[in-house]
Amino acid sequence: MELTWHGHSTWYVTVGETDLLIDPFFDNPKTDLEPADVDTPDYVLLTHGHADHIAHAGEFSDATLVATPEIVSYCEDEFGFEDAVGGMGMNLGGTVECGDAYVTMTRADHTNGIMTENDASGGMPAGFVVSDTKPTQVGDEESTTVYHAGDTSLMTEMREVIGPYLEPDAAIVPIGDHFTMGPQQAAIAVDWLDVDHAFPQHYDTFPPIEQDPEEFASEVRGTGSDAEVHVLEADEPFELDA
Repeated sequence: MELTWHGHSTWYVTVGETDLLIDPFFDNPKTDLEPADVDTPDYVLLTHGHADHIAHAGEFSDATLVATPEIVSYCEDEFGFEDAVGGMGMNLGGTVECGDAYVTMTRADHTNGIMTENDASGGMPAGFVVSDTKPTQVGDEESTTVYHAGDTSLMTEMREVIGPYLEPDAAIVPIGDHFTMGPQQAAIAVDWLDVDHAFPQHYDTFPPIEQDPEEFASEVRGTGSDAEVHVLEADEPFELDA
């Protein structure tokens, strides 16, 4: 599995021959790329409807959309998407096959106005667990699985459901504070998830979420977690092995 961070919460994930783009938003200070510089993925995954997560979704409308029905409906009307998983999107708890990848939608504790219209609801916000094998009760040591937490606070679902049953090898967690978890709560999330790798996201984009990612790494160590924290440079691919 190959992971490329494009700043903020935007990730390009390649599983086998399948490309997935999560939360496309390129108006952030970490990336040097424009949407036109990025290959159109097979699938676009949207965690929720805030502008800093879907602003550039329309640049990839030829892809198949993976999102809740509310977000799918909005993106069809506003961005011209014509294809969504299941014809109408998916919802929390569901798993869909996306080419060589399996995508499970998880809960995220956040709000979900659409774009900047906070009186327009996009339904429940979400996170995604992406794996190269179908999630089952029987653990597969050969599988590689990454959890993109979306915009969320710390929630016990990470400890009670996502960690023990979806068994991610890696967690991508927001550390910006103010709108999401900060370094301390994000580190607790990493510990609860019992992952081997952790990646910070959703920081340094706007003044309220400026953070030193090394503080997050220190907090992870403080929990006693053995997870390796990777502070990535934007636009540089990272090979994730289970």
